[in-house]
Amino acid sequence: MPKLSDRVCQHRPLVVLLGPTAVGKSRFGVQVAQHFGTEVLTADSRQVYRGMDIGTDKPTADERQGVPHRLIDLADPDETFNTGWYRRAALAEIDRLYAESRLPFVVGGTGLYIRTLVRGLCPAPPADPEVRAELMQMSQEQGRDRLHAELIRVDPETAARLHPNDEAKVMRALEVYRLSGQPMSAVQRDHGFQEAPFSALLIGLQRSKEELYRRIEERIDWQLAHGMVQETRALLDRGYRRDGGAMTGLGYRHVAAHLSGECDYAEMVRLFKRDTRRFAKRQMTWFRKEPGVHWISVERDEPFERIVRSIVSLIEQFLGTLEPGVMQAITMGKGQI
Repeated sequence: MPKLSDRVCQHRPLVVLLGPTAVGKSRFGVQVAQHFGTEVLTADSRQVYRGMDIGTDKPTADERQGVPHRLIDLADPDETFNTGWYRRAALAEIDRLYAESRLPFVVGGTGLYIRTLVRGLCPAPPADPEVRAELMQMSQEQGRDRLHAELIRVDPETAARLHPNDEAKVMRALEVYRLSGQPMSAVQRDHGFQEAPFSALLIGLQRSKEELYRRIEERIDWQLAHGMVQETRALLDRGYRRDGGAMTGLGYRHVAAHLSGECDYAEMVRLFKRDTRRFAKRQMTWFRKEPGVHWISVERDEPFERIVRSIVSLIEQFLGTLEPGVMQAITMGKGQI
């Protein structure tokens, strides 16, 4: 069987299925992965955390339908996990799939993970434990808003796209500035994300704003009815601080505030849904700036199988443009829709 290596094509193939939260990426992704006999490589900055299943909407075993899902459950909720670590883990999985003559298929909604995987990682200085400890102390003593205010002072461009609650990314941007003397935005601009380690096909799923928001609210209702409050309480009982690490993410911070008595249940639900809608809007703003995305619109009454066929067709057309032998290597033994 031919191998997917540099001997077959100069730039190895990579397919990415992206889109905002609740658009339906996971369900479509499973069917596409089955068709090509491959796995799902998740690109989700929340699903990397162990013990955070309901609130991050990790696909259940039944929903995965036997398709292996990689790049989830990589860290504990209080561990720092950054884009560089994700990229290294993803590249290892991609190399393994190439060795097995299988198509690397990335599914997710974390734009920076996808961008750095497809177009390279800017050469920012590595993490420094001393600087990180100083910033953590500032956050604990003066609050996340103080950290964000400091970022506004030294790097207003990066601060404008980061929420004060996104403590890990705010600290990373401040760390880069302290270590290099340059704002993170300038480091990323100089790099330009112009590397091309893969021949990549990016497929985006989109829905109307009304339909996407409806799906977001329905999903949150499902999460709360199926144990998200209990999951959050269990994480807090295990000692994970509500103001640190992954616990500041969507949903968990809202439920934690409710459990601490800061808001009643109805207000918690309202804020959870509002902030998730805003997050989805930011995701779409990011993805629409990414070049070369092939967008597929998914409407409420659109037959599921038709969308799957559209995705598969795009991938097969893409593979047909690559060097001879690549399509044969990938499609050996694939299933049929």
